[in-house]
Amino acid sequence: MKAIEVKGTVNEFGQLALDEPLTIAKHSRVRVIVIIAEENQEDEELIESASESFRQGWYDAMNGNTVPISQLWEGIDAE
Repeated sequence: MKAIEVKGTVNEFGQLALDEPLTIAKHSRVRVIVIIAEENQEDEELIESASESFRQGWYDAMNGNTVPISQLWEGIDAE
């Protein structure tokens, strides 16, 4: 899998329209992650932060640097 970052707009029907065409094989299935800026947050700031977070997570996942979800709760006290 590889990631491609593009920008777009959601229209009145809730459909995503990309600002430019994708340069990938036609009729390909894709997974889409939508990042929406909050009202008080600059769009570019959000995109840069989310992109870097995604890149780091993707790198970690592809290199086996992961933790089983069962271990994530160890040491956390729920009160």
